[in-house]
Amino acid sequence: MHNTPRRRFFLFALALGAAMLTAHSAARAQGVIKIGELNSYKAQPSFLEPYKKGMELAVAQINVSGGIDGKTLVLISRDDNGNPGDAVRVAEELVSREKVDVLTGAYLSNVGMAVADFARQKKVFFLAGEPLTDKLTWQGGNDYTFRLRPGTYMQAAMLVPEAARLQKKRWAVVYPNYEYGQAAVAAFKTLLKAAQPDVEFVTEQAVPLGKLDAGSVVQALADARPDAIFNVLFSTDLIKFVREGNTRGLFKGRSVVSVLTGEPEYLDPLKAETPDGWIVTGYPWYAIRTPEHQAFVTAYRARFKDYPRLGSVVGYSMIQSAAAGLRKARSSDPARLIAAFKGLEVATPFGTITYRPEDHQSTMGAFVGQTKNEGGKGVMVDFQYRDGALFQPPASAITRSR
Repeated sequence: MHNTPRRRFFLFALALGAAMLTAHSAARAQGVIKIGELNSYKAQPSFLEPYKKGMELAVAQINVSGGIDGKTLVLISRDDNGNPGDAVRVAEELVSREKVDVLTGAYLSNVGMAVADFARQKKVFFLAGEPLTDKLTWQGGNDYTFRLRPGTYMQAAMLVPEAARLQKKRWAVVYPNYEYGQAAVAAFKTLLKAAQPDVEFVTEQAVPLGKLDAGSVVQALADARPDAIFNVLFSTDLIKFVREGNTRGLFKGRSVVSVLTGEPEYLDPLKAETPDGWIVTGYPWYAIRTPEHQAFVTAYRARFKDYPRLGSVVGYSMIQSAAAGLRKARSSDPARLIAAFKGLEVATPFGTITYRPEDHQSTMGAFVGQTKNEGGKGVMVDFQYRDGALFQPPASAITRSR
């Protein structure tokens, strides 16, 4: 065929079309921001299934409102099997293969610490949503790691005033024997001793996570004859502990102070076995009347036909925090994100929170109240929201610890 002017025009148009298609594809690729998220979905489904829904709601709301400076937010989640080694492998995959812009997530404290160390070594920005150990932001904190939820010190500090008012001298403690449980007990003991110097800790029961031998633990606590118990168990361990404690009368005439128990993830499964009068941190979603929380509940129920759990709030607020940081930084460069997150204010269902520059810990608080068995269902009553900003150590102490 001869190379006629018409043919030359046709070939030129074909080449121009191909170039435009390539440019459009490149533009689309540049129009996406990827959030990489890892968590112990198979190991801790009661908390993490609602948490994932909270993340999905946040992503949907952000993208409907224009994304991040016009870029679409994409969430890529992976399961870390509740194992620090697997978590590091998954984090590497998200960063190297998926090319995520931000790393988020983690549930168990030992997993969170492993991912934080990975972030430090690889110079990757990491926003931890749930791990509660104080080493994540304080003693072992690093420039690349920020945390959303109040840690073990903050939650213990919220509970200690209530514990001290009980004026109980002999205390027993029971906790899962890994980083979170150890940190929570250490904080509670230190703070209660400071508030009530004559207190005694008469026994400690440290149990393997997810493998509670309820009979022997309850008996050991009863044999120590404490006036009060500080409990850090959660999930299936909590259910076994409460069931066996009810059966053997462990809680009769004894005060119990308990971290996390008022969260629906752990309170709802107890049903008619819910003990009355435990002092707990939790999330009474059904009775929080603030406008920001009611807006969140309405949107959540409309999308999922279900009520939120605390995990829902954590997942939602974590993604909203990441989006706020990306907007402020106008970049996913780790150095610029770090600078943006220092002092960052974020609107959440619990109100506006701030990420402290000194320790990268947010000021998100928790609800403190009492458990009540109401018609065969566990609820929280007489609760108050404790602003996390009021329960953090002074900045000078944090600077020394880091």
